[in-house]
Amino acid sequence: MWVYYNPNPKGIRVGDCSIRAVSRALDQDWTETYINICLEGIIQADMPSSNAVWGEYLRSHGFSKGVEEERTTVQRFCEKHNNGIYVLALSGHVVPVIRGVLYDNWDSSQETPIYYWEE
Repeated sequence: MWVYYNPNPKGIRVGDCSIRAVSRALDQDWTETYINICLEGIIQADMPSSNAVWGEYLRSHGFSKGVEEERTTVQRFCEKHNNGIYVLALSGHVVPVIRGVLYDNWDSSQETPIYYWEE
């Protein structure tokens, strides 16, 4: 199931998907998440959209990284993982899945997860 979600205070729909996804997964507002991920980016001397930067921020909040054993879609991932909080890395995109529900500003349910972070 997909639910429209865009916490960006200006309604911007591109370029901040890692901030949107992490803010939803951690139940933080967009600004708090953006500031904290930017601080992690400064520590790593990398951009806040870097997988390593937002991934480390999730790790610091108790998330662990995982990989699906077989190729799947976000929709099938949601069906299989209908309990818990996840942040999925897709090709060029990042989405949160919470208790089997995909939160995004477009229906990305047919995309393929590369890996995920799990609380």
